[in-house]
Amino acid sequence: MSMPQKKKRGELIVLSGPSGVGKSTVIAELLSSRRDIHFSVSFTTRQPRTGEADGVNYNFVSREEFERMIAADELLEYAEYVGNYYGTSLKVIREQLDQGVDVLLDIEVQGAAKVRERCPEAVLIFLIPPSIEELSRRLHRRNTDEEEVIQRRLEKARQECRECVRYDYLVVNDAVVSAAGEIQSILQAEQSRTQKRLHLAESIIGQD
Repeated sequence: MSMPQKKKRGELIVLSGPSGVGKSTVIAELLSSRRDIHFSVSFTTRQPRTGEADGVNYNFVSREEFERMIAADELLEYAEYVGNYYGTSLKVIREQLDQGVDVLLDIEVQGAAKVRERCPEAVLIFLIPPSIEELSRRLHRRNTDEEEVIQRRLEKARQECRECVRYDYLVVNDAVVSAAGEIQSILQAEQSRTQKRLHLAESIIGQD
């Protein structure tokens, strides 16, 4: 049985979803079954939380360094949220894509819109909870926020979910394994697009 030919270029995959929907858990499940995906770790100026490691959860940098990256056009997208910058390195992503490696980004809707502007070929996937009631249960189970904060997160989630119409695919995170499996299916289908595989058929159909 012959090995499949290496892709000419990797897929840029954007995953968004409201706080508490379970993006991190779904991503961990996806990466455990597909080790050929590069998970792009965002840069941020916020302080690490307990248990977070530099280069694993985020690349933690100073505000001065982040603003240098903005000025040097080193970021694919960036945003300021609650007084801190968050952004994605364009250089790292290009290096991986050029090697035929798929790159996964976990970013919010504002950043995803910027990625689509600069990389129209990106595959945008929005992860939603089964219901707002289930999202509320998940946020309460975390037991890390005051009730007022949870209610703000729920209202923000409603606003963010309205943006799902701008995405290519909508995945419901009812069960982590099935949500990750659905994303796997989306990526497989994307790789089979005619324009992305036309080079494989050139030897058969000939060239004019």
